[in-house]
Amino acid sequence: MQDRAALVTNARQSILKGSKSFAIASHLFDRVTRERVWLLYAWCRRCDDIIDAQDHGGALGIQTGAAERLAQVREKTALAFAGKDSGDPAFDALGLVARETGLTLDMARDVIDGFALDAAEWQPHSEADLMRYCWHVAGAVGVMMAVVMGVSPDDADTLDRACDLGLAFQLANIARDIEEDDAADRCYIPLDWLAEEDIPPGEQMKPHYRPALTRIVARMCKAAEIHECSARIGAARLRPRQRWAILAAAGIYGEIAREVARRGEHAWDHRAVVSNGRKLGFVANAAWAAIRPVPRSCIALASARKYGRIDLMALSRKQGVPNCT
Repeated sequence: MQDRAALVTNARQSILKGSKSFAIASHLFDRVTRERVWLLYAWCRRCDDIIDAQDHGGALGIQTGAAERLAQVREKTALAFAGKDSGDPAFDALGLVARETGLTLDMARDVIDGFALDAAEWQPHSEADLMRYCWHVAGAVGVMMAVVMGVSPDDADTLDRACDLGLAFQLANIARDIEEDDAADRCYIPLDWLAEEDIPPGEQMKPHYRPALTRIVARMCKAAEIHECSARIGAARLRPRQRWAILAAAGIYGEIAREVARRGEHAWDHRAVVSNGRKLGFVANAAWAAIRPVPRSCIALASARKYGRIDLMALSRKQGVPNCT
């Protein structure tokens, strides 16, 4: 097993390669929190890459053997929490940050259950299904990140707000990546939403359905905005530098959803990105927002949230994880 310095170096390289936006925001944390955030990110990134047979995102690899890859993720994660050498620095990084912060194997399993949904080529039927997926692949990560930042596992409301930020991020990603997902034979738009707009499953990217698809995506981006506002309420409870970093990340990722919504039918002509200059602008805006009260308009919008962490956890327990064999 590598020493802490080597694991942190590997984790830093991973976030710089896998998420430039989050890498920028992470530098606003104090050193200890920053390194722990990198360590947790490295595990999340590595799990995602193993399941999708890819390297730090990008094009999906050959998808055969999904069950075996999922089993590998579960096994290495269990080794990490047992304090044993996993043979993979990203999993060893998880073991390290878990020992330093109190992360639990159950928290990690919540995230892995999201990878199981992807491995089973699952598609949501309803809005609740969509939010359940977002909980596993991003909301549960938000909870782990909050614990890494020192939020007590007993502080249910702040953990809910941390989950909301993950939900907002994932909804933005789904809205932006609909065309890329379609090319990989994946779709995270609820079948109910497609039916409401008379779009046959699998045909959402056909040009004559573009106006209907735009309405669906506007709905998704609005949900992302609601959860982002809810997360801002929780961010106000963090320490100053942590609050600054989280608000910067919220602004940058929120801009992805806003850009997709602004483009309308042209949202997928080219991938929506936030330039480095605009990212720096969000960092500056976050510094000001971090010392100001949460805007009343944001608090009002947050009240429209339909799904919280506890609701989604209960839904997941009820439905279970599909078999991907």
